[in-house]
Amino acid sequence: MSNSINGVRVVRGMSRSLSIVLLLLTCGVLSAQSQEHRVRNIVLVHGAWADGSGWKGVYDILVKDGFNVSIVQEPETSCQEDVAATKRMLAQQDGPCILVAHSYGGAVITEAGTDPSVAGLVYIAAHMPDAGENEADDGKRFPSDLSKSGAIKKTADGFTYLDPAQFHEYFAADLSAEQAAFMARSQVLNKADNFKAVITTAAWRSKPSWMLVAGADRTINPELERWYATRASSHKVEVAGASHAVYVSRPKEVADVIESASRAILK
Repeated sequence: MSNSINGVRVVRGMSRSLSIVLLLLTCGVLSAQSQEHRVRNIVLVHGAWADGSGWKGVYDILVKDGFNVSIVQEPETSCQEDVAATKRMLAQQDGPCILVAHSYGGAVITEAGTDPSVAGLVYIAAHMPDAGENEADDGKRFPSDLSKSGAIKKTADGFTYLDPAQFHEYFAADLSAEQAAFMARSQVLNKADNFKAVITTAAWRSKPSWMLVAGADRTINPELERWYATRASSHKVEVAGASHAVYVSRPKEVADVIESASRAILK
């Protein structure tokens, strides 16, 4: 009788172990299928008065989640050269990608996003002009606090920058004073003419788009971001209390929007 009972226990134990193994295998298969059903290449484009290092928090999350992430470093010497730099990075992708931009970078990806490798566009507190438009004129629809201030300065050779003393207030209010000061002192000066560069073909007219609205943005009026999203029929997400530097201050929320786009494209 004792041997019989022990045998039953052994069989039950083996059955449980087999069930656990099967469960783990099933979870692994489902996870692999989930990863297959998404665009895995992500290209990130920064905006004016910034560089690609601001994407570090978003980059870390996306890479941890299995994405192949590339960051464009635009020279900001002309919009054409910024578009060319973006297309140069797109050419390095091994398949379809999600093209993401912040701020002025939105105009860049609107032009560069017509590239065949781009499956979808994500705008993070960004401009989204149509063909024949430029972001300077679009900004007049809903003027921002920054545009009404004297914080934008210009060099003798026609490059713009934000007054470092006012950078924290207008660009990065939800970052620490120390972090904002570093960004202010390391900002990339942007050719003034870039803001008036006219879009020839708007990629969002033919490709799906997402817009993250920074609720407390003082560089681009949140109402303009909402207006852009409505016009383009974009999937819209709002982050209440976020400054223009939302891609730095709220990397998790930004990464979530990008990952949502990557999954939606292949559904």
